[in-house]
Amino acid sequence: MARITVEDCLEVVGDSNRFNLIHLAVQRIKQHRQGEPYLVEGKNKEVVMTLREIASGKVTMENIDSIATVSEDAPLTQEPEPVATAPENPV
Repeated sequence: MARITVEDCLEVVGDSNRFNLIHLAVQRIKQHRQGEPYLVEGKNKEVVMTLREIASGKVTMENIDSIATVSEDAPLTQEPEPVATAPENPV
């Protein structure tokens, strides 16, 4: 699959409802951030990898809850980036 499109994913979701697609993708991205492995091969960003999972039919509205092996309460595996602050200039 060279390029993934929203239309590819909507065919799998089945009802041509972009809201359902977004809801499914957000749920799966949260699972990835909690440590779930990807179900497809690739080295793209998490959004693209998630859409590839959906387009391949491996992630659906029916199985999204059952494919999670990590607890929903587990902390995120990615640490938030520190916020850069301006150096203090004493007057």
